[in-house]
Amino acid sequence: MESITSLVVFSHLRWSFVYQRPQHLLSRLAKRFRVLFIEEPLASEARDTAEWTVSSPLDGVTVATPRLAADVKGFSEAAIQQLRPMVRALLQEQGVQQSIAWLFTPMATPLLDAVLPAFIVFDCMDALAAFRNAPVEMIQRENELLERADLVFTGGTSLFRRLEGKHKNLHCFPSSVDAQHFAPHEGMHEPAEMSALAHPRLGYIGVIDERIDLGLVHHLAKERPAWEIVLVGPFAKISENDAPRADNLHYLGQKSYSDLPGFLASWDVCLQPFALNEATRYISPTKVLEYMAAIDLSSARRSSTSSSLMDMLFISRTRMTNSSRDATKRCRRLLRSGRGAAN
Repeated sequence: MESITSLVVFSHLRWSFVYQRPQHLLSRLAKRFRVLFIEEPLASEARDTAEWTVSSPLDGVTVATPRLAADVKGFSEAAIQQLRPMVRALLQEQGVQQSIAWLFTPMATPLLDAVLPAFIVFDCMDALAAFRNAPVEMIQRENELLERADLVFTGGTSLFRRLEGKHKNLHCFPSSVDAQHFAPHEGMHEPAEMSALAHPRLGYIGVIDERIDLGLVHHLAKERPAWEIVLVGPFAKISENDAPRADNLHYLGQKSYSDLPGFLASWDVCLQPFALNEATRYISPTKVLEYMAAIDLSSARRSSTSSSLMDMLFISRTRMTNSSRDATKRCRRLLRSGRGAAN
C-alpha cells in the first residue's frame, strides 16, 4: 500500500456542489495521494463526441467530468458502456498505475473493471436507494460493491446498522465538522442578503430536496409572519417553482462554503427541518455539528440564560402528530430564552 500514490474516486456528487463529506475527506487525502475525482457524466455539447472536462480545484485533486455523446443519466448501463474505454484512456493520460478506488456511489461499480485497483473502498454516506428517482439497479450494484470492496465506511450509525453483517471490514466513520471554519471570530461580516431582514431570523443551510419538510417550513412562515425564515442551499430533485412561498420565506440558493459561517452567525435560530420519510431513515446530518460549531460557547457561558451547550442546542423530537405546531412552540421558546439552535 505504501507504493500506491493514486486515489481514483467515483462520485454521484459534483465537486462544485455543496461542500461536504467528499470534499472534506479528499482535500485531506490529497496530501498523501494524487486524487482523481470522476463525476457522473453530462451530455456532450457537441452531441456527437464523447470527451472529458478536466479541472484542478486545489493542489493534488483533479476533477474529471465525462461528457457523453448520448444524453444519459448518471452511471446508467448506457453510460457505463461509453465510460469504460474513456476511463482507461483517462488513467493512462493522467499517469495512474496502481491505485486505490474510492466509491461514494455503488452505481459506478462496473467501472472498477476499467481501473483494476489494488484496493477498493466503499464510502456509504447515504442510503441512495431510498432517494427519489433512484436507479432500479442501485440495490444490485450495492450488493456487488459489498462483495468486491476491501473496506466499507458508513457515514453514521444508522447506515452502519443497515449494512451490519454484510461485510467483514465494515466501520462506522461519521462525518465531522471543520469547527475552526464555523467558529465565531472577530471581523466576521454579515452577508448582504441578511442585512435587509429584521430579527428574529430562523435559517437552514444545506440541500433542499425530498428530505426537507417544506410544509413545516411554510407553516412556520405563515404562523409567525414577523419571523424571517431563510433557506440557504440549492434545490435538488424538486423544483424551486413548486416550493411554498411567503413574504417572510426566503430561498437564497447555494452559497460559497466560506460564506456559511456568516449566515449562521446572523441567525437567531438554526433549523434542521427534515421530514420523516424513507430518504431520511438513515440520515446522519452534519448540520447539527456545524450549528454547534457556530455557537459562541465562551460568551454563552457568561450569559445568565445559558449555562451549557444543551441550553443552547435543542433537538425537537417531533413526530407526525402536531409536528408543525410543536416546532413553532419550540422556536418561540428558544427565541424567548436567547438560545442558539433548534431542530
